[in-house]
Amino acid sequence: MDYAFHVIAAACVFFFLLFLAGIITFWLFRCRKPKITPQTQKPVSTTTATTTELSSIKVVDQSASFDPNLEFSMTELREATKDFSPEFIIGGGSFGTVYKAQLSNGVTVAIKRLNPDAFKGFREFWAEMVTLGMLHHPNIAKIFGYCMSGSDRHLIYEFFQNGSLDRWLHLEPTLTLSWGTRIQIVKGVANGLSFLHSLDKPIAHQNIKSRNVFLDFDFQAHITDFGLARGIDNSTSYASTQSADTMGYCYMPPEYKEGLTSATLEADVYSFGILMFEITTGKRPNLPTLLDGKEVGIVEWARKMLAQDKHMQMVDTSLRKDGLIEAHVKEYFEIAKMCASEVRRERPTMAMVFQLLIPIPT
Repeated sequence: MDYAFHVIAAACVFFFLLFLAGIITFWLFRCRKPKITPQTQKPVSTTTATTTELSSIKVVDQSASFDPNLEFSMTELREATKDFSPEFIIGGGSFGTVYKAQLSNGVTVAIKRLNPDAFKGFREFWAEMVTLGMLHHPNIAKIFGYCMSGSDRHLIYEFFQNGSLDRWLHLEPTLTLSWGTRIQIVKGVANGLSFLHSLDKPIAHQNIKSRNVFLDFDFQAHITDFGLARGIDNSTSYASTQSADTMGYCYMPPEYKEGLTSATLEADVYSFGILMFEITTGKRPNLPTLLDGKEVGIVEWARKMLAQDKHMQMVDTSLRKDGLIEAHVKEYFEIAKMCASEVRRERPTMAMVFQLLIPIPT
């Protein structure tokens, strides 16, 4: 009995193994791929491959207007500027080149053609445009919208007949601004910054300088170039790692030079103080001034001049001083000195600055 049992068991195991081997052989044969030699493999057409790759790349033209009465397209911008010919260039900066163009409806605009690395991505670019498109203030440059094609991005601004403040102060010696006009410009910039800083979610411009202030036909000031602008909330300041390289060392507050890379409203106040000195002295902030045989920066020069009660001597030499009221000149420079304080917490808010400037007549 035991012998018969062992024979049957061995036979069952043998047939099971034979069956298992058959299944494995079947699957191996079925899954085996025939080897293709280089001679039998069909060559891939270079033309076909290139066509396929190109067909997967889509160049999409997109545009958006924040003004319901104004429409534009990339095609129209190219036609209006003769494909962005240098003859239409009216300015430029760290974020791109600015062109003057007249649209088909007769409206003259300024087109800023952004550098490819001006914005990290479309979402950031779009967020900036939506924010700025909703800002309405007489001293903030109006953005009509944008156009983009692939990586090319263009902002459409309102056009200002008198160009940049930098042009009037430094670029064309034959141009000059009266004391009253300079005070008007200072008040306009202060009013625009006060508006930005007083929003429910304040905005730090971070790039206040004469090149970013434009003048209309009536010499009213308009703040432009919001490429570095950041929103500020109660808990976090959005990082501004580009500020140190872009805003200009001469306009930069001490805390930025010492390593602070977050956006602050106080930094705007400091830059505004430097701008105040620049506007009424006619001095370039990035150039040293000779004082007592020593070259010093504009802030140190201004402090020492004011300490010696030489405020009238600080006024731009191209201005006639016979119509100036000394008390107003001194008051003006004292406000500028407060704004350009080395100590961040000692700087006034822009709302306070604007109120202090109001009594000074234009």
